[in-house]
Amino acid sequence: MNSSVGTMSTVQALGKRPDPPDLVAHQARVDHAVLRVQGVGVSFGGVQALNDVDLAVTMGTITGLIGPNGAGKTTLFNVITGLQVQDRGQIVLDGEDISDLKPHKRARLGLARTFQRLETFGSMTVYENVLTGAEISKSWAHPESAQPKEIALKAIDRVGISSIAHQRADSLPVGLARMVEVARALATNPQVLLLDEPSSGLNEEESVHFANLLIQLANEGLALLLVEHDMEMVMRICAFLYVLDFGRLLAAGTPKVVQSNPAVQAAYLGTE
Repeated sequence: MNSSVGTMSTVQALGKRPDPPDLVAHQARVDHAVLRVQGVGVSFGGVQALNDVDLAVTMGTITGLIGPNGAGKTTLFNVITGLQVQDRGQIVLDGEDISDLKPHKRARLGLARTFQRLETFGSMTVYENVLTGAEISKSWAHPESAQPKEIALKAIDRVGISSIAHQRADSLPVGLARMVEVARALATNPQVLLLDEPSSGLNEEESVHFANLLIQLANEGLALLLVEHDMEMVMRICAFLYVLDFGRLLAAGTPKVVQSNPAVQAAYLGTE
């Protein structure tokens, strides 16, 4: 696990939306963040899906985004990647305001994601699925000498699915299909990878393997933002957590701090 987990300053998680300037640990992350979400708000009709949400993701760490179903986690992912236009707030990537950029331009700057609902090409093989990511990003994410075929094979091997490289994606169980999505995202050579419930459908052994993979990716310098309901995994591998509830930031801090917060326990984690 990234060593920052044990050394990062903690923050008092509040039962209402905290004011980011008062959050020492959050502010420390902002100062070193590759991805920053600042005061983002989204409304659907009269429903406030996101309300002044702040978040920071740093290189070489796994940042968790947790909360009950309907809390706004996927909506926030959509705002970050440009699939949903925010009513207010900013998205800053590597110091550049990307709030008004289209999704493909954000991808070119180093954003990649997986989806809560599987988004594989069912009639194509695993290799062909990953190759699409390598070919699309060839002109802007890789050296001129890099070949998409080699990039795809490397990404497939990286997530441990080489043995099924030539199987059709629609023949795979959900857990393996999710690994195809991760490999395809890695083939674009991102600097920030957003993962939306990636362990859904994985068995216990696969979940352990996947958690170790994420730790390895973070140790290699990749910035990861993880939405996940497997709390055992989240608490083990994340350096920092943000908790959403009804579109508001309920708490922020290290896993230990968040896990012990009464408001988070009441809203999401439960009590023993």
